[in-house]
Amino acid sequence: MKASRGPFRFAVIGAGMAGILSAIKLRERGLDCVVYEKADRVGGTWRANTYPGVACDVPSQLYCYSFAQNPDWSHVFSPGGEIFEYLEDVAASFGVLESIRFGTEIERLDFRDGRWHLTTTSGETDTADVVIAATGVLHHPFVPEIDGLGRFTGPVFHSANWDHGVTLDSQRVGIVGTGSSAIQIVGAIVDQVSELRLFQRTAQWVLPMDNPAISDEDKERYRSNPDELAAARDRLGHVFADTFAAAVIDAESPHLKVLQDMCTENLEQHVDDPELRERLRPSYQAGCKRLIVSPNFYDAITRPNAGLVTDPILAVEPDGVRTADGVLHELDILILATGFRVDRFLRPITVIGPDEVHLDDLWADRPSAYLSVSIPGFPNLFLLNGPNGPVGNFSLIDVAELQFAYIMQLVQAIFDEKCSHIAATRAAAEAFEAERTAAARNTVWVTGCRSWYLDDRGIPAAWPWTMDHFRDVMREPDFADFDLRDDTAIPDASEVRR
Repeated sequence: MKASRGPFRFAVIGAGMAGILSAIKLRERGLDCVVYEKADRVGGTWRANTYPGVACDVPSQLYCYSFAQNPDWSHVFSPGGEIFEYLEDVAASFGVLESIRFGTEIERLDFRDGRWHLTTTSGETDTADVVIAATGVLHHPFVPEIDGLGRFTGPVFHSANWDHGVTLDSQRVGIVGTGSSAIQIVGAIVDQVSELRLFQRTAQWVLPMDNPAISDEDKERYRSNPDELAAARDRLGHVFADTFAAAVIDAESPHLKVLQDMCTENLEQHVDDPELRERLRPSYQAGCKRLIVSPNFYDAITRPNAGLVTDPILAVEPDGVRTADGVLHELDILILATGFRVDRFLRPITVIGPDEVHLDDLWADRPSAYLSVSIPGFPNLFLLNGPNGPVGNFSLIDVAELQFAYIMQLVQAIFDEKCSHIAATRAAAEAFEAERTAAARNTVWVTGCRSWYLDDRGIPAAWPWTMDHFRDVMREPDFADFDLRDDTAIPDASEVRR
């Protein structure tokens, strides 16, 4: 497969889960590809997040590649380190490490002369016919603007940048935030520290979920019979999609009532202190924020050395955190489990399309992409797990596999010489966004809470339909929704900026 300028070339940005997938699939087709990874190892979020208790809230048998299923998961919900090892093993066994340029960060993408021109932070340059952005969603840590944060005399770090040189033994530790990371950390360190203070802005519903070890007998059975492992994965996928994943997109779903009852029972059975129980009880419907799954949070937060702080943080002082009630909570270590900037995607890379159109300008209000994979006016640039994709209720590995197969059908149009450049039309992208926004108003995410799913308009920036619908639209592109152009017909700026 040749282009007039030499071998047709792919550049992949990021060597996390989706970047590894891309490299494997491109190499399987004998295509020329390079993967740019700013870190020194693969793994993405599972390389970066190493905090105590880190784990996936999607069952292990679903959170793996369909073509590289793992019979050796230790638990139903695997710890983060095990997922990281799995990704490293897959990258090595499929021979893609040689395609990855580690320690190389892309700073700029320019589309000119019919190709993408890449520039790294060290000034190196490269060119590619197609760029696949596998940069992730939960990637850029969010650090809140808290008065005096820089004055604290002890260690301060974000959960995604855990400082393993700091010992927690017998220390007074404060944790800011009550998302999944914070809940996992509380359960993992409460018995290690002398005092733990959890600073809660918003209470969370916590779904009780046992995490049993997978027996050696089951592992051996899966090793000896891969078809049985595949069947178990399919069954689990259907259950997951038909219950929880279907529930959150329909605020009236009977499955949500079941989840609400389970969460309420979990709270009332495990927190005896009525005053603490009410401070831990959310005022919104279960599922409105990303549902927390934990086998031990309530047990941990009710330990004698643990305390829940619900008064707002006023400021950080050299010796601790002062809250609005005037109390100084004296601490030795402060941990910010405050989540991520979920609107970044390709950014902070400077992306410049035809006629000097900047992606930052196009995304000035908020990021968007047609079916989360293609941006109007930016030809031959595709995203995996991009804006408005299924981030809240499915396995992102399944999502990335479906999206990659869809993207390759678009690229096939180039190989079939139907065009040299392809991108979604502005009309198709606007129609998709209007349909998505309307559907999002029926989800549980708009029923009265503040969450990272919501954009600046209060609209969930996520896929608001079922997994079956996602599979349907990813099965085959509607080429009527795409501009197919040759070198002499690149979209001009007016088509993008209108």
